[in-house]
Amino acid sequence: MRVLRIVILLAGTGALVFCVACFAQEKTPSEFLSAVGDAPDVAPPLATDLSPALNRAAVEKAVLKVADWQLDRVSHDFNRDWTFAALYSGLMAVSESTGNPKYRDAMLSMSQEFKWQLGSEYGDANDQAVGRTYLELYLRDRDPQMIAAVRTEFDQILRGPEDPPKIQLPWYWCDALFMAPPAWARMYKATGDIAYLDYVDREWWATSGRLYDHQEHLYFRDARYLNRKQANGKKIFWSRGNGWVMAGLVGVLEYMPSDYPGRQRFVEQFQQMSAAVAAIQGSDGLWRTGLLDPDSYSLPENSGSAFFTYALAWGVNNQILDPSVYTPIVAKAWKGLVSHIYADGRLGCIQSVADAPGKFKPTSSYVYGVGAFLLAGSEADHLAQQQNHSERSAAQ
Repeated sequence: MRVLRIVILLAGTGALVFCVACFAQEKTPSEFLSAVGDAPDVAPPLATDLSPALNRAAVEKAVLKVADWQLDRVSHDFNRDWTFAALYSGLMAVSESTGNPKYRDAMLSMSQEFKWQLGSEYGDANDQAVGRTYLELYLRDRDPQMIAAVRTEFDQILRGPEDPPKIQLPWYWCDALFMAPPAWARMYKATGDIAYLDYVDREWWATSGRLYDHQEHLYFRDARYLNRKQANGKKIFWSRGNGWVMAGLVGVLEYMPSDYPGRQRFVEQFQQMSAAVAAIQGSDGLWRTGLLDPDSYSLPENSGSAFFTYALAWGVNNQILDPSVYTPIVAKAWKGLVSHIYADGRLGCIQSVADAPGKFKPTSSYVYGVGAFLLAGSEADHLAQQQNHSERSAAQ
């Protein structure tokens, strides 16, 4: 969900002063279109044809079932908002992991329909999120028109406004760390221009300096939550918000060179957050919407849970996380996610558009949560492939 841009001014004492009024909500219609998701009162039967096993056949069957259900529902309702952009990332990942071009082809058609343009608000991370998909298509096909508009906007941001504020925090809410940085990292990959990564490096740590809790190794959603508490007196850390961050870390690290000077700092934060998230995994393998007060929420929240699963599996697959520690956590999480797939392919227990922990129905399903699930499935698929390869090697 959007909030009005926050400008941070440097007070005479050197303290940072936030404009509280800037937190007034600015709801955009696209976030609340019926195509984004719904929560019917009557639940369909749960799927009985799926296995939670962490093997390629089982993982891909679950992933394709959910992907097909979602694509059939929304293929005529695509837009450039952040809600759908998260789904697009998941659909791209499904084609990559399964080898089925259907979902990537749908993304190519979507991109052509929108003429490769970003969202309507210049410089807003939510409107840059769709650029990730454009850039991934470009990295495959190398057609310059695919990234021309994105590059024009990013370059304008790098140059800066003619009359900039004294200090500005463009990614002032933690969700933004998924929406924008992965697209900027892909722009670096597409062009070889290190300025795009340097921008990510600078702005990521500006946001982290304000919102990252160095004790809990989790992110506050935005500055409004720095001093708020859950019912049990613990700090408020929103599941999906932290899922956005961890998935954003993946989106940056996968295109950040191993010798980039700031890379290790990103790796360390990823490892810190992974350990924190793993320590509070629920007995069902999933996470509640208020991470440090699970008893206040009866249902798991599957958008945050899926993003965590995606990030942890990616960390194992890329030798950043210890497989002996994290593979069982991923397997348990994947089992939990699969248990919430309905017979028709709907994925339930996804919190609606929000900016804080909340409650929802078991049937609640939204496109960004499905996108997170598809990303999780793609990395679970890769993990299953690696395990099969290791088992064959050991047997030889």
